[in-house]
Amino acid sequence: MIENRADRDAAAELLAEVSPAALGGDGPAHLVGITGPPGAGKSMLLSALVAEWRGSGRTVAVLAVDPSSKRSGGSLLGDRARIDHDPSDDGILIRSTAAGGRLGGLAAATREAADALAAAFDVVVVETVGVGQSETDVEEVCDTVAVVVQPAAGDVLQFLKAGIMEVPDVLVVTKADLGDPALRTRRDLEQALAALGSRGVPVVAVSSLSPPTGISELAGALDRHRGDIDLAGRRLRSRRMSALREFVAEHGEGALRRVGGRREADRLLAEQDPRASVGELIRALEERS
Repeated sequence: MIENRADRDAAAELLAEVSPAALGGDGPAHLVGITGPPGAGKSMLLSALVAEWRGSGRTVAVLAVDPSSKRSGGSLLGDRARIDHDPSDDGILIRSTAAGGRLGGLAAATREAADALAAAFDVVVVETVGVGQSETDVEEVCDTVAVVVQPAAGDVLQFLKAGIMEVPDVLVVTKADLGDPALRTRRDLEQALAALGSRGVPVVAVSSLSPPTGISELAGALDRHRGDIDLAGRRLRSRRMSALREFVAEHGEGALRRVGGRREADRLLAEQDPRASVGELIRALEERS
């Protein structure tokens, strides 16, 4: 329903039912972003993470944002096939969505789908197409962002140039079974964090081969991050940032100027009910423009 952009009224009605105002607060799920370059091993990592979460009794939904087919516009890779899971397990939902022309790494309906699923699952994972300076929308949607890097992915300078170090709450080095290359990459990441003055961002080395290693440590690092942040404040900032981004994407910079510019738009959003949904915030901007 949410992905069907032709029937926005039905989607809006659904989203109103799971809005913070209707629920009396934000959806209880832990929203986890998984991003990283293609081939870094995100799907194998998710297979192991989903098994870890299900083993502890938590329900999991995965929104896998894949590259789009230029012919059909549909999802090109299809993570439902690549992520190993039991299709008869009702505690798991895996949905592949197409990125389309979106530069931010997320499909247009991904944020809305995550909001809806957050009311029904314990963990909602958003896996993005890739990572880079233009692909940090996942920060606006998720409570915790894990950036996945494979061994021999580059040195400290390359990590800094790519903008990778500005995104993560947790860094993950995959294919730890390779030994020294994984250890060197872990050291490079730690040096890059030190160069930026970033403190407290854990770097976890994992292997998704059977039996997996480091997965429990990673799950614990994700949980600790969520427990350490001001979750309500982060979700509130996320809704306001998403509303402003969607407003400009829909109506253009001209509409933003009619509101009074970005600073005035921020002030207007800050005056709204803290429990207002992204859709309600967008409508407030539209009324002013």
